[in-house]
Amino acid sequence: MSDREAKDRLYAEFAAVGKVLGHPKRLELLDLLAQGPRSVDELAAAAGLGTSTCSAHLQALREAGVLVSRRDGKRHVHVLAGDDVAGLWDLLRQVAQAHRPHTELARQGYLGPADTETVDTDELLRRLEADEIVVIDVRPSPEYAAGHLPGAMHLPLDELTARIGDVPRGREVVAYCRGRYCVLAHDAVRTLLAHGLTARRAVDGALEWRLAGHLTESSVQR
Repeated sequence: MSDREAKDRLYAEFAAVGKVLGHPKRLELLDLLAQGPRSVDELAAAAGLGTSTCSAHLQALREAGVLVSRRDGKRHVHVLAGDDVAGLWDLLRQVAQAHRPHTELARQGYLGPADTETVDTDELLRRLEADEIVVIDVRPSPEYAAGHLPGAMHLPLDELTARIGDVPRGREVVAYCRGRYCVLAHDAVRTLLAHGLTARRAVDGALEWRLAGHLTESSVQR
């Protein structure tokens, strides 16, 4: 084999990963899987896909090597092949944010107005350790179970209004969700403020903290 042929084969391997990432719904599936293991039915529901379409996307991701499938009791679940895949997804977002002007417009269109105050990770961790704040994780239950910030209270967004009385009064509340491009914490803070609580949202979320090693694992294995 010539050096040219060998190099072409090598770059074809790199291209296989790049090619599979070139679909918005596959990226959304990666974003969901960065939160923890999911079945095809769970992923399809969360991503607004039919089960067969979701399965086809998962197969493409699996063939590219970025996710694996396994048995979890009676369930068949899908997981990212490693934290490096979560890091690749995070880096892709950063590159788009830095170099594609329309990314910021799309982000604003999705997350809504900048009407909620934020807290960075260093301050959040320091104040959480000092027991100065209440931190709530507003992601769905499977994502919280897969890994959450130590000391975080679980109040899924779709239950927050009904369970607003469970939120301790007298301390600032900080809400977090999947990461910097997740709308759940924005909506949670708006709800908390509307009910008279002092609240901010975390700048970062589960994806960033997973990569930084801040999440704690529960009984669910990745």
